[in-house]
Amino acid sequence: MGMVQEPTIMFCTILFAAIVLDLLIGDPRWFPHPVVLIGKLITYLEKSWNRGKGRVWKGICLCGTVILLVFFLTLSLVYLAYQLHPFAGIFIQIYLISTTIAIKGLSAAAKEVLVPIENGNITEARDKLSMIVGRDTEHLPENEIVRGTVETVAENTVDGITAPLFWAFIGGAPLVMVYRAINTLDSMVGHKNERFNQFGWASARLDDLVNWIPARLTALSMWLAAYFIKGSNYRNGWKTTWRDARKHPSPNSGWSEAMVAGLLGIQLGGINYYQGRKSVRAQMGAPLRKMVSSDIEKTIRYMHGGWIVFFICGVSLLLLVK
Repeated sequence: MGMVQEPTIMFCTILFAAIVLDLLIGDPRWFPHPVVLIGKLITYLEKSWNRGKGRVWKGICLCGTVILLVFFLTLSLVYLAYQLHPFAGIFIQIYLISTTIAIKGLSAAAKEVLVPIENGNITEARDKLSMIVGRDTEHLPENEIVRGTVETVAENTVDGITAPLFWAFIGGAPLVMVYRAINTLDSMVGHKNERFNQFGWASARLDDLVNWIPARLTALSMWLAAYFIKGSNYRNGWKTTWRDARKHPSPNSGWSEAMVAGLLGIQLGGINYYQGRKSVRAQMGAPLRKMVSSDIEKTIRYMHGGWIVFFICGVSLLLLVK
């Protein structure tokens, strides 16, 4: 084993350990989470800057300020930890990267919707779904609850798992924390309403940019994983994604959603309601059959299969390049 390979193997081990840590403990509420601190910073700056004229430029300044602070604080923390002891640096990297990954959380949230459906408690299923989606859920029938859950898992596989891994592969803890900061900016101010339409423009566009490559690689990873998942219609998955992914209003969310729709042989998209307002989303996939509750479990499998393939390919490429 050469000197060049050793740091690369150690780095891949750090990424693997971060994934394992997330799978084991997720995001325990009793432990401090960096995203909470990032959110407080964004809230403070938004209240001070989101007023008067020039809100687009103020929003750009918000992005720049948050990104630079997060990057240099993370870099300094990791550097100081390594100076203290190599194991301290390794631990800090593992912890910080694990906080950007949500494999356990996303899977658990989907199963919390699935269990009451299987027990015949549709009211509870609606309540659980309302915690992970923005649409109105009070009157949704079972098939629409399933659709909402499947769409959420498919979409969040990117920003909750594979995109953080992508940026971690490129720049370790400092860069993946920058990614999470951008993602948090988008979720907090990147809304198309009167308050944030101008101020959040930069945050929304930047989030689209950093997810562009990961979203497409995630769809490909899910497709490759489908060969090892029983009952997958992988030919239809490829065809559906190529045909329908661009129909989604987001430049990125449609890729994983269309792939899951094609692999399952169902149709996603359609009519949603947000605070009583009707929203018509483009339909992805053909309704080859009716959606059933087991589609949630199958989507969780595609989520897991997707990130596993994504990680294996990332490690392989990193070892080849180094």
